[in-house]
Amino acid sequence: MQYDSKTPIYMQVIDSIKLDIINERIRTGEKLPSSRDLAVQYTINPNTAARVYQELEREGVCYTKRGMGTFVTDDESKIKECRHEMAQGCLNEFLKSISELGISREEAIEMIKTTK
Repeated sequence: MQYDSKTPIYMQVIDSIKLDIINERIRTGEKLPSSRDLAVQYTINPNTAARVYQELEREGVCYTKRGMGTFVTDDESKIKECRHEMAQGCLNEFLKSISELGISREEAIEMIKTTK
């Protein structure tokens, strides 16, 4: 994974995992890799990997079963909420960039409609 220097690494890993969950590359109820394996997979510090899981758990995207590991939530509404939040973030970035180009929302909508 290529990391963007503008965003903390742990946030980029969180977004990557959320995207995998939303796109069902990781299914609800599925066991996630151990923190150590996650660190290897993303070439990050093990403490960063632990922070990723702590944050995902705080957000309700996953939960930990003591002695068994970390699992993706079974709550479909939480996953839909996560999808909506990520989409909203993309839209906000898009609108900010469009605005910086001097393009109105109406113009942007028209451009989207005519783009194939």
